[in-house]
Amino acid sequence: MATGNAQKLSLFALTSMVVGSMVGAGIFNLPGRFGAATGPFGAIIAWAIAGTGMYMLARVFQALAEKKPDIDSGVFAYAKAGFGNYMGFLSAFGYWLGSCLGNVFYWVLIGSTLGRFFPGIFGDGSSATAIIVSLIGIWAFHFLILRGVEQAAFINTAVTIAKIVPILVFILVLVFAFNYSQFSENFFGGADMPAKSLVAQVRDTMLITVFVFLGIEGASVYSRFAKERSDVGKATILGFVGVTGLMVAVTMLPYAAMPQSAIAAVQQPSMASVLEAVVGHWGAVFISIGVLVSVLGAYLAWSLICAEVLFAAAKSNDMPKLFAAQNGNRVPANALWLTNIVVSLFVISTYWSRDAFNFMLDMTSVTALLPYLLVAGYGILIARSGEGYETTPGDRGRDQVIAWIAAIYTIFMFVAAGLKYVLLVAVLFVPGTILYFWARREQKLQLFTPTELIVFAVTLIAGLVGFYGLVTGIITP
Repeated sequence: MATGNAQKLSLFALTSMVVGSMVGAGIFNLPGRFGAATGPFGAIIAWAIAGTGMYMLARVFQALAEKKPDIDSGVFAYAKAGFGNYMGFLSAFGYWLGSCLGNVFYWVLIGSTLGRFFPGIFGDGSSATAIIVSLIGIWAFHFLILRGVEQAAFINTAVTIAKIVPILVFILVLVFAFNYSQFSENFFGGADMPAKSLVAQVRDTMLITVFVFLGIEGASVYSRFAKERSDVGKATILGFVGVTGLMVAVTMLPYAAMPQSAIAAVQQPSMASVLEAVVGHWGAVFISIGVLVSVLGAYLAWSLICAEVLFAAAKSNDMPKLFAAQNGNRVPANALWLTNIVVSLFVISTYWSRDAFNFMLDMTSVTALLPYLLVAGYGILIARSGEGYETTPGDRGRDQVIAWIAAIYTIFMFVAAGLKYVLLVAVLFVPGTILYFWARREQKLQLFTPTELIVFAVTLIAGLVGFYGLVTGIITP
């Protein structure tokens, strides 16, 4: 790997990676998902919980970047350092798989957005034509990325700037159109919405809040490309604060423009439908263009992250060494090939799916929770041990509290997701463990420690239960 600063990423570029990863499909669907779940009061509570939890997680990433500067590609590497080889593998595989599912979701959303204007061709995003267009797009991006990470990162920075504009226009228009009377009617839940407890309302928003915060670790994943190691933590916090402000505004302002029941019933991407209701058809066209630019930019960022995670795991012997190969442009080519083959297969499978849109969104959210939980757990271990705090011992107590809050938040997200999604993730983890066996055999290393064997047994049992549920119809995707 080259080491010159000219080939490294600046603070601005790293921050753009965070923003580019976070501002993707999710933010354009917030009005509809929140409108179907709760009113402004419940939304405020939901964002307070999600914002606090994810801010604490961002602070954990920042602390680990400073205290453990020798650990690159942090998401899975932190899990391995704190909890052993198999947990590190599960973190890497889960994060990679979730990213693949998220990329599938992006292509479904592109198809459904085009379906607003060409319903007979693209339908809901899973028609044959939509799938063919998606496959063409997947492989066009594949060969673009093979040209080099730095070139792709530059494109991501440009796309990040371009896609923020429609979101800002949406916010400004709805600020000027703010109807206090309408907002008040919706505040505790629209009168014509089904009766539901406040706890249930908040719980029903949790997976979408996880989804829209995915990418908060974008700078950490690309830490090995940073000009300055300290920029990794700064980029994480800057990206988090900026994007959170946008997401809260996009969620809350529609309640002052339409009845909650109308927001809940709009076509996705719901931001386009809301703006259309306020300013006319041009609003839907404008936002739809923004969706296409945003999603394509986010897809680029997540394709980079997918390949980087597989590459880093292979470099540390946690994945087969096949995926540690780089081409002449320093791109992990084999990792990128596997990623896009898997994404293509999932995209093809949406042809037979009843609700690929929401299922892919929720599965993506749940697969990210284990890596996040292990990062928070490692933050706790480091703060308790004092490792890396030799020059700043006063930070230990604060960082330990922050890491505990992040861990508790992530556990709460598992509970909110429900057993169904936990079991479905286990179904995917069990065959994925074959890659772990492959890597351990290559290195002629012991497969499991006694503790790891227990973890594998629990994963296997959960996977078998989930598979049985799918076969019998108890669990439906």
